[in-house]
Amino acid sequence: MQRFIWLWVYEIGTAADNSRTLNVDSTAMTLPMSDPTAWATAMNNLGMAPLGIAGQPILPDFDPALGMMTGIPPITPMMPGLGIVPPPIPPDMPVVKEIIHCKSCTLFPPNPNLPPPATRERPPGCKTVFVGGLPENGTEQIIVEVFEQCGEIIAIRKSKKNFCHIRFAEEYMVDKALYLSGYRIRLGSSTDKKDTGRLHVDFAQARDDLYEWECKQRMLAREERHRRRMEEERLRPPSPPPVVHYSDHECSIVAEKLKDDSKFSEAVQTLLTWIERGEVNRRSANNFYSMIQSANSHVRRLVNEKAAHEKDMEEAKEKFKQALSGILIQFEQIVAVYHSASKQKAWDHFTKAQRKNISVWCKQAEEIRNIHNDELMGIRREEEMEMSDDEIEETTETKETEESALVSQAEALKEENDSLRWQLDAYRNEVELLKQEQGKAHREDDPNKEQQLKLLQQALQGMQQHLLKVQEEYKRKEAELEKIKDDKLQVEKMLENLKEKENCASRLCASSQESDYPLEKTMNSSPIKSEREALLVGIISTFLHVHPFGASIEYICSYLHRLDNKICTSDVECLMSRLQHTFKQEMTGVGASLEKRWKFCGFEGLKLT
Repeated sequence: MQRFIWLWVYEIGTAADNSRTLNVDSTAMTLPMSDPTAWATAMNNLGMAPLGIAGQPILPDFDPALGMMTGIPPITPMMPGLGIVPPPIPPDMPVVKEIIHCKSCTLFPPNPNLPPPATRERPPGCKTVFVGGLPENGTEQIIVEVFEQCGEIIAIRKSKKNFCHIRFAEEYMVDKALYLSGYRIRLGSSTDKKDTGRLHVDFAQARDDLYEWECKQRMLAREERHRRRMEEERLRPPSPPPVVHYSDHECSIVAEKLKDDSKFSEAVQTLLTWIERGEVNRRSANNFYSMIQSANSHVRRLVNEKAAHEKDMEEAKEKFKQALSGILIQFEQIVAVYHSASKQKAWDHFTKAQRKNISVWCKQAEEIRNIHNDELMGIRREEEMEMSDDEIEETTETKETEESALVSQAEALKEENDSLRWQLDAYRNEVELLKQEQGKAHREDDPNKEQQLKLLQQALQGMQQHLLKVQEEYKRKEAELEKIKDDKLQVEKMLENLKEKENCASRLCASSQESDYPLEKTMNSSPIKSEREALLVGIISTFLHVHPFGASIEYICSYLHRLDNKICTSDVECLMSRLQHTFKQEMTGVGASLEKRWKFCGFEGLKLT
């Protein structure tokens, strides 16, 4: 980051009240892009003709022996005593750099038309700079002489390749050192290349700087936490006063406070703390009992106070209700006046404006009356609800006890109702029949009526008897059905037992046959289950016969995959393991080269047979 010189002009003005004020004008010094005298001196020292940037001669009457103005050194931020960091300069501000003279070297400024030197990103807490482009004959004393004007130097690490690292005491000194980036340095008055160089100053990343910066950040964080803690403690409400420890003297004081209504709250809190601490023992039990008894004596007082407050509240409610009722009566009277004024007899005598005012007043009075009426009705409704709540609380206990009995009674009544309904339907049918019979009876003779009644009675008796017989038959059929079900369950159990015995007998027969005829079983049971497996056996046998030293299962499967991609390695290995007289598996190799190989042994089996 480039730092450039600013010229501050101080203007002291006198105000109207003769008070002195100091005004700072931050305008830059109006100088040309380059000072001809400075450039001419620099070019003369380098043994060059004093020419401008465009090539024209500068100051034809210039005397190199005179140099710059005697007695007035150039103002630069490297001057001793100028312990401030130059403020950032706007991009449109002209830049002026001057020649810097040291005891054993001279620094020449770069061309102001060139772009500023590039720098890397500044590391956090950077106090170390990289200085490149040093002269080959430059020593550590020369480096200290040039850069000690930027501030206190803590350490210098110089390399043999014309660069070094300088660590300053403070961070702002790095900004001063960056001002020298781009300057050309010359040792003495020599023009040898080994005595000249172009300085390049840049930020350097050092572990010591990072460590100090982290320590500083941690310190700031601790200070912030401490500040927040102090702020929280300041805003925290004060803690209650500590409770004194139990003693006989303190116990007597607390006992006296418990008897006083004004000090009861404080004393009972102390008593509670003592009991929770475990101060109660055999020696102090009587004292604690007396204090608890004193606390209990306040229960009646508190109940009486609550009742008194409730009474006051009821009286206030009653007064409010009476006052509200009086207000509503007056509102009704006012509304009645408005309504009577709105009648035809009086309404015709008012002007239009008076009629409008009367109607508006009437509406407002009615709205206010309705609001107060709703409020009064709400109060009465709340009282009724409170009374109903009390009644409900009284009846809940009895209802809970009778609820179960009512449920059972309801079920019984429901069944009885159903039966009565059915009986009523039957009676209605009989009544209808009787009505029909009576209508016919008027037309017929008395003997016919008696005969019909007898016939009806006989029919009813026969139906009743038939119904009884049907019920008996239904009960008998149900008993027979239950008996049949039991017989069926027994038969099923017997069948299961017979099946188990048959399975056991078949297993015994099979085991005996296997023991008697093992060879026949082996002959009849073939390991090859399909034509595809037989084809695979033939192909694998041919493949292994060509490989007398055997082959791994992966090699065999890779050969088979050329013929059929659907062949599975596990199926092939299972098939070969079933044919023990045709294929055999052997372990070959030693150590890490140990592997399993399959070999064809079908001909060996034939030789053995």
